[in-house]
Amino acid sequence: MTAEAAAVPAASAAPRPRFREVLREPRMIAVLALGLASGLPYNLTDGTLQAWLKDYGISNTQIGLLTLVGLPYAWKFLWAPFMDRYQLPFLGRRRGWIFLLQLALAAVIAACALFSPADALTAIAILAFAIGFLSASQDIIINAYTADVAQPHERGLAAMATSVGYRAAAWFSFSIALIVAQYAGWKAAYLMIAAAMAALAIGTLFAPEPQQRAAPPDSLRASIVDPLRQLMSGPGAVALIVLLVVYKVGDAFSLRLFTPFLMDLGFSKAEIGVVTKTTMAVATIAGTVCGGLWMIRLGLLRALLWFGAFQAVSNLTYMMLAVAGKNHLLMIAAIAIDNFAGGMGSVALTAFILALCDQRFSAFQYALLSAIAVIPRTYLGVPAGFLADRAGWPTFYLVSFIAAIPGIALVWYLRRDVRALDARGTPGTVA
Repeated sequence: MTAEAAAVPAASAAPRPRFREVLREPRMIAVLALGLASGLPYNLTDGTLQAWLKDYGISNTQIGLLTLVGLPYAWKFLWAPFMDRYQLPFLGRRRGWIFLLQLALAAVIAACALFSPADALTAIAILAFAIGFLSASQDIIINAYTADVAQPHERGLAAMATSVGYRAAAWFSFSIALIVAQYAGWKAAYLMIAAAMAALAIGTLFAPEPQQRAAPPDSLRASIVDPLRQLMSGPGAVALIVLLVVYKVGDAFSLRLFTPFLMDLGFSKAEIGVVTKTTMAVATIAGTVCGGLWMIRLGLLRALLWFGAFQAVSNLTYMMLAVAGKNHLLMIAAIAIDNFAGGMGSVALTAFILALCDQRFSAFQYALLSAIAVIPRTYLGVPAGFLADRAGWPTFYLVSFIAAIPGIALVWYLRRDVRALDARGTPGTVA
């Protein structure tokens, strides 16, 4: 990677296209539609499933056990190499898998309407796990398709389209499904979601193929070994992977104990549940959209720097809230600023992952890299709690600001490598 950085292609100096030229690309419309398909099943293994079970008097213990049906999302990189290696005999290397998985999801979701938690909990658990597995597998291929189809100047917009589509569909499969269940029953709710998934499968038939295509690996072993070797090739490779881990450390640290923080300030559970969730959703989507559009002009390097700096500074709004105490207006402003910045940072990080992927192995590489990127969110809870108890909330959020600085500094240190990633097309392609 360092060798590439030493000679960035001249194309990187070319002017970037106008917003409207990118927005009207069929590729971006397809990525948005696939983002919808990716988000639609998610709550069927989480919030929607839990509401359905609770409605039928299932115990909290059983509901807690059934959260395990979502485990395929965490382990999807294990079977991603299989989906890189093998291609179905229709609709190209990626769309064939997507279409098949979407039809399977529509069928399994519709099958849920045939059962009741009151007398068929085991069957529902099996179907819910099947939804989780099929949905995680669909995510693998949709992310690979996005990595394959997005041109360098489109990566930020592709990340935005995927995120907005995902969040909108996840909201639909929770909020609208619960409203339908309230007035027409759970059978109607699940059949509605199944119909929506089937409609999105039809849309997959019209998604464009990548302009350049890569042949799959020669063997299943090659689909595991070669992508790892490719990721780690070059003296700058390890540093880029480290950047992937540390870029959102400050953001992840600040949010690990967000609810206890607000409760310690005296905000009620209702205030936290209603005000914060609504503000978070609106601000995150707005930040995602703005970040994706701005990346068309900024490019990957400046987006990582500017959005990372904004993420870091936004943590200080929580420090202000911690010092001020319970203040509704300041709480809303802090949440809005932080989540707007977080949405922008997520777009830049997703675009960075897309740039790292080689088209020959994009299913496995994207699944693996996205799992690496969430390591801080997984493991920072323990030190976060220790610091909050011993140093107090103002110091906690000051530390979260400081924790974000190494990621920004590493982006600047690796600026030549990041420019090289942004300048090149999708590697591993053939005309």
